[in-house]
Amino acid sequence: MNFHGNNRAIALWSALGLAAFALLPWYSLPDGLLGLQGLGELMAGHDSSSALAQVLLHRRPWLLLGAWPLIAGLAVLGMAPARAQGRVLAWSGALGVAGLLAQGFLVGLPDAASGTGQPGFGWGATLVLAALMMLCAFGIARCGAFKGDLFVAAAVVGCAGLLMVFVAFPVLRALSGAFLDETGRPSLVAWLGRIASERVWGLGCVHSGKSCGVAWNTLSLAVLTGLSTTVLGTLLALIEDRSDSRVRRALRLLAPLPIVTPPFVVGLGLVLLFGRAGLVNQFLEWAFGIEPGRWFYGWFGVWLAQLFAFTPIAFLIVRGVVQGISPSLEEASQSLRADASKTFRHVTLPLMLPGLANAFLVGFIESIADFGNPIVAGGQFSVLSTEIFFAIVGAQFDQGRAAALAWILTLFALGVFALQRGVLGRRNFTTVSGKGDAGIPMRLPDGLRRVALAVAVPWLLFTLVIYAFAFSGGFVQTWGRNYTPTLAHFRTAFAVGFENGGLQWAGLAWDSLFTTVQLAATAAPITAGLGLLIAWLLARVQFRGQGLFEFSALMAFAIPGTVLGVSYVLAFNVPPFEMTGSGLIIVMCFIFRNLPVGVRAGSAAFRQLDRSLDEASLMLRASTARTLWSIVLPLLKPALAASLIYSFVRAMTTVSAVIFLVTAQTELATTFIIGRVGQGDYGVALAYSTALIVLMALATACIQWLVGERRLGRRRSPQRVQPVDPGRAAPMAAPL
Repeated sequence: MNFHGNNRAIALWSALGLAAFALLPWYSLPDGLLGLQGLGELMAGHDSSSALAQVLLHRRPWLLLGAWPLIAGLAVLGMAPARAQGRVLAWSGALGVAGLLAQGFLVGLPDAASGTGQPGFGWGATLVLAALMMLCAFGIARCGAFKGDLFVAAAVVGCAGLLMVFVAFPVLRALSGAFLDETGRPSLVAWLGRIASERVWGLGCVHSGKSCGVAWNTLSLAVLTGLSTTVLGTLLALIEDRSDSRVRRALRLLAPLPIVTPPFVVGLGLVLLFGRAGLVNQFLEWAFGIEPGRWFYGWFGVWLAQLFAFTPIAFLIVRGVVQGISPSLEEASQSLRADASKTFRHVTLPLMLPGLANAFLVGFIESIADFGNPIVAGGQFSVLSTEIFFAIVGAQFDQGRAAALAWILTLFALGVFALQRGVLGRRNFTTVSGKGDAGIPMRLPDGLRRVALAVAVPWLLFTLVIYAFAFSGGFVQTWGRNYTPTLAHFRTAFAVGFENGGLQWAGLAWDSLFTTVQLAATAAPITAGLGLLIAWLLARVQFRGQGLFEFSALMAFAIPGTVLGVSYVLAFNVPPFEMTGSGLIIVMCFIFRNLPVGVRAGSAAFRQLDRSLDEASLMLRASTARTLWSIVLPLLKPALAASLIYSFVRAMTTVSAVIFLVTAQTELATTFIIGRVGQGDYGVALAYSTALIVLMALATACIQWLVGERRLGRRRSPQRVQPVDPGRAAPMAAPL
């Protein structure tokens, strides 16, 4: 539907907002809409009635702040779609949003004794706020912004509002504690005292064998992890797309496995392999008489665990970019007598730069925010994420210090984000246009192919070893003491019975599994869609504050999950956005915690798409929304698949971000596993982890099948293309 030049969108959102104001509960209900007992409670209940009933029956006239801008939206329908109409819509919508938020924050918590206060916003208030934001966006577009495109204006304002509420607001609320002293008063000195310490910035490792400060540990580890995961992920992506090796099938199966693995399994597998009592140390003692040591624990162990965990993300990001490189550019280079190696260095590799930069950025931020791997394999090697965790849950319980350290992480992320923007700048990486391109992608040069295989094959074998340990633990009585095969752990977790003619889910793990799958399946498509929409806005639309908008989408990724979880507790435990204890807050945490991967994957893909594709569709009178759905989205299938897979499996396996958000009614799979580990029941924990790995591997395959392959009209050669001899002319591109 094309909203440019007509008022249908304005009428639709105004009517939707007024309907929500009059017919939906304004405040949140403990059991949601299903908790209403009937129409009478909706119309006359004290806290369960609509805003209109609240105004007429319960003396809450301030709620009218949300009604008059909606009425104004209907009133301007008779006006021409010009600046006069835009000014009315923009000002009324903005004032309506400001008024509702102000009364929501100022009225405060409900007080039964005094009769003051109010609960948090419910469905009625949420839809009215959304309608007011859309009217404000339409007004801005009518005033000339965004070339008058109402869809673009609504997308920018809507995404900015979501990022403000679910990223900036909770994170800044938590980080503000760094500037408060012990009495709760603002103090810059208190912040400086918390971060300016030898523990944080010490350089003892430069002059002695002592450990560096946690800030330098974190920064050096993040740079090393970002570089190594980018290189390894790139080699894997090149083998998968630019070679005919038999390794490709195993690569497609094994490369994404670390993403679908609960953190507990990776850490345990590495410890069982390299720990003091692991197989490697036992072999060294048996073969060479070397006494077992703790050499694995420290920076090396953490780096190896992060390399194992984060390489698949780089692989998914870079693979989509590699697949988008036009063969015609490589064929043109070879036609000019360049051999395969020179073509790769001067044509293919520069066109991969957006994918490499985004893969490094994601790997860097994943590393600085990682909590599980440093806890398992860090030993005496401390990083900022573990320091923050112990400041929150340790005996010291110093939220101010945790917030101050989180500021350092945020500044690190901002620095590498600015560096990435500086490297890419406004350079053009377009490789997918509307022109015909039925060429055959160039195979890797022989030297590079041998190097890639020499790295990939040992890595895949290493992956198999880790998962052999992970799978074996759930099928033996007690790992390390009794290796008798058994299925008892699986029966304990996933027993099924029949009683009274019906199926009974008797296993201990079923409730947490059903809850986790439901919440993850809800969050994943929203995460992927929102991430690609934000990437499109950043790539195709120019507006003020674009840099801040982009960094806001990245912010939730830049801090440890424990800090984000505490931020959500502090921000959403009180009105007006009161969600603590519900599944909704977990879904929101999933969405905005995993959003940056979709944004970065989409940004890399959009840099390859020629703008003329969008412009041609718009010139043929297709709306912006239709262009996105029919033209752009089919060309983003690799980025869409990467975002869907990552967001679903990370929602299934996350621990730190939700550890403070789960309740008895919303227990998740990973918290169940951690609980069994705390009780010493490793068998059930490993059995559950094995079931999760199988489930998420099937889900990954299903997502890739549903999304499908991107069709660019290119052919695949059954034989490997031989490098071109620079002494003779290369063959021209094959005809259509």
